[in-house]
Amino acid sequence: MVYTQSYQMYKYEHGLSAAEQRAADVCAGEAAAALRDLRLRLGRTFRPRRRVRPARRAADAMTASARVPSNVR
Repeated sequence: MVYTQSYQMYKYEHGLSAAEQRAADVCAGEAAAALRDLRLRLGRTFRPRRRVRPARRAADAMTASARVPSNVR
């Protein structure tokens, strides 16, 4: 919606009516909620994932205990 310069100056000097202020608050609240939801979705999407370590260390530990060094007889 486009307002004339004189109307904008009037509103700047006299403030908003109660109904206009409520409408502005509703718009601001909706915008804030939309931004919060977007931020949460993006945060979930780009969250660093935990890397699963291979079970190789556990397997090595099992085989290492069963091994006998070659110099021991």
